[in-house]
Amino acid sequence: MKIGIFSTKKFEEAYFNQLNTGHHELIFIEEGLHANTVSLAKTCEVIALFSNDDCCEEVLKLLKKETAVKYIATRSAGTDHINLEVAKELGFSVANVPQYSPYAIAEHVIAMILALNRKLILADRQVKNYNFLLDDLIGFDLHGKTVGIIGLGRIGGILAKIIHGFGCTILGFDLIKNERLEKKFGVTYTDLDELYKNADIICLQTPLNEHTKHLINQEAIAKMKHGVILINASRGGVVNTEDLIAGLKSGKIGAAGLDVYEKEKGMYFFDHSHEILQDDIFARLLTFKNVLITGHQAFLTSNAIVNIVEETMKHIQDWSLQKKATNELF
Repeated sequence: MKIGIFSTKKFEEAYFNQLNTGHHELIFIEEGLHANTVSLAKTCEVIALFSNDDCCEEVLKLLKKETAVKYIATRSAGTDHINLEVAKELGFSVANVPQYSPYAIAEHVIAMILALNRKLILADRQVKNYNFLLDDLIGFDLHGKTVGIIGLGRIGGILAKIIHGFGCTILGFDLIKNERLEKKFGVTYTDLDELYKNADIICLQTPLNEHTKHLINQEAIAKMKHGVILINASRGGVVNTEDLIAGLKSGKIGAAGLDVYEKEKGMYFFDHSHEILQDDIFARLLTFKNVLITGHQAFLTSNAIVNIVEETMKHIQDWSLQKKATNELF
């Protein structure tokens, strides 16, 4: 089969080539998928997407009309970048990678919490300037603090396990209760208002959908503890960035760790160092010393990359044999 791999990262190519046991024809496309790049997949039967590709209704209709694409494999757990309803109507088969390395993301969240709390970036900067004053580097013990986790799926569950090891009280919000998390790690399920009210640290691990879009907004922030630490390693659209900035300015939010950003499409995963920053909201975020931003790299471990590529290639191999892929959504 001929596969167009959109938004290809250089580090992915070697893995794809190594795992291409079916000897499929792989076309590595650095550009992301959108209406103007559909033609790059004209002769492909399969396209492999990344989380920042735009597989909206318009793009799906163009794929159906102008290309040979029948199958869509996304190299992510989330599918909010694909209009699944339209994809199903048009007869595309779609598969995702629901579990590539939840440990990678959970561990990145912990790294952000520790870096923000213990002022590690500021400390490093001061020492490199030969400044060894400790006045601005005071953190707090994680032991005994209350951590709220919104979204207790695979990643949230592993995060709860790690947080439990620090001796924290854990509040959880999810539509489905997991008794194992309650019994083994002491997770107390509660509603969002109680979580906002009591959590010293709030971690977002929820998918982006019509119910979670801008879940963290002015109203939600007003209910939180003064000085709360907010970590988002899920999807950027879960947080209303302008309301987050207002919370940071007022001190209501004491620190924020952001691996994702709601307007990251077209910006993240590319080198814009020689360009003038056009996004004024993102520019304002960069001015806060108590904000730690990483460029959607929480998933980025060698283990995760191997698992993502392996699972994607399994989907492609199944489709080439006219079989239903393991993680096919419909």
